[in-house]
Amino acid sequence: MTERVLYGYYRSSAAYRVRIALNLKGLQYRQQPVNLLKGEQRAPAYLALNPQGLVPALLDNSQLLSQSLAICEYLDEAYPDTPALLPSGLIERARVRALALSICADIHPLHNARVLKYLETELGQDDVQKTQWIRHWITTGFTALELQLASQPATYACGDAPGLLDVCLVPQVFAARRFGVDLAAFPHIVRVDAALSALPAVQAAHPAQQPDAV
Repeated sequence: MTERVLYGYYRSSAAYRVRIALNLKGLQYRQQPVNLLKGEQRAPAYLALNPQGLVPALLDNSQLLSQSLAICEYLDEAYPDTPALLPSGLIERARVRALALSICADIHPLHNARVLKYLETELGQDDVQKTQWIRHWITTGFTALELQLASQPATYACGDAPGLLDVCLVPQVFAARRFGVDLAAFPHIVRVDAALSALPAVQAAHPAQQPDAV
């Protein structure tokens, strides 16, 4: 079997998602760190693999895949004998995808490294202003997500087994805590995160457990 390689950065939310997905599905992989702070994502060798210059990227069966949600759905389709990340029902899958995108498309991009660097270098925002920006957008996104989780409570985000939404939720809660977001108003999000954090597959994906953690 061809070696499976995950290119990522220990603190990248997107790479964190894929680590959780791989671990939940019991798939072995080797990590190849790409230091975002040192600009390694823009190095010619990495751009030859992933022209977007982003992490994560996954090399699997000699194919290079990018974008965390696309990778997670690929894993579900390529390895159907492993635990599923998406439910079987059409409407249920659409709901999970929508909630996952509310994190990956509406919350996370507004506080990733590229955006924060632009706020600082091009718009002259200092650390206090950047933190205010981050907290505002995470709080806004979590306010809507909390209501949606509360409407259909379960052990995990969308059921009694962890899935795609959980893969996205854990890294976003980690980021919220990192940036000092007050989570008191989001008891369902906190409860689900606590349940997920007890799983060995999720614990192994934590940024502090990665080979490039500093």
